Amino acid sequence: MTTSYQLSHNMLTMVKIRLRRTGATKKPSYRIVVTDSRAPRDGAFISVIGHYDPKTEPETVVIKEEEALKWLRQGAQPTATVARLLSKLGIIEKSKTIKEKT
Repeated sequence: MTTSYQLSHNMLTMVKIRLRRTGATKKPSYRIVVTDSRAPRDGAFISVIGHYDPKTEPETVVIKEEEALKWLRQGAQPTATVARLLSKLGIIEKSKTIKEKT
């Protein structure tokens, strides 16, 4: 997957896992992306790790588990909503288990 945002190796930046809005007016869907915390909501991102559709019943959540765990190990901070989605899929717990083992 190509990245649309390259981080400079010279500067330390906070990396976030957050939602990026897609979809039509009044019909939101979201991509779950890894991004520099200074980038705008729908701006440049490092990687797409999943998608979320709140309009379906039940809501659709698809996350690439290995990529999510990789970014969490590297210190990426999920936003509150993404943390809820990661917890729902059990990824946060796996991340904590891996941290405890090391």
